[in-house]
Amino acid sequence: MSYTITAQTRTEIGKGSSRRLRHAGKVPAVIYGAGKEAVSIEFEHRSIINIQANDDFYNNDITIVLDGKEVKVRVQAMQRHAFKPMIEHVDFKFA
Repeated sequence: MSYTITAQTRTEIGKGSSRRLRHAGKVPAVIYGAGKEAVSIEFEHRSIINIQANDDFYNNDITIVLDGKEVKVRVQAMQRHAFKPMIEHVDFKFA
C-alpha cells in the first residue's frame, strides 16, 4: 500500500512556531539524510493520524507532495502526545 501526504515548506522554526502549528491542527516535521540539506515541513494532522495506525506505514516509502514536487521518504521517528491521540512531530529520511 502506498501513502501520500501533502505538505508545505516551513519558514519559521522553533518551539513557539511549532506550538502555533499544533494548535492550528498541523504537524511540524523535518526531512533529512542522503547527503541533502534538511527541509522543515508542515502538514495537516488529519492527513497522518489514520494512516499511521497501519504497520506498513513505518516500513514502506511514503510520498510527500512538497510544494508540488513528489519526494520519497521513510519515517525515522515520531513524537506523540503523552495521553491525547495526537502526533507532535515527525522525522522523515529521504528514501
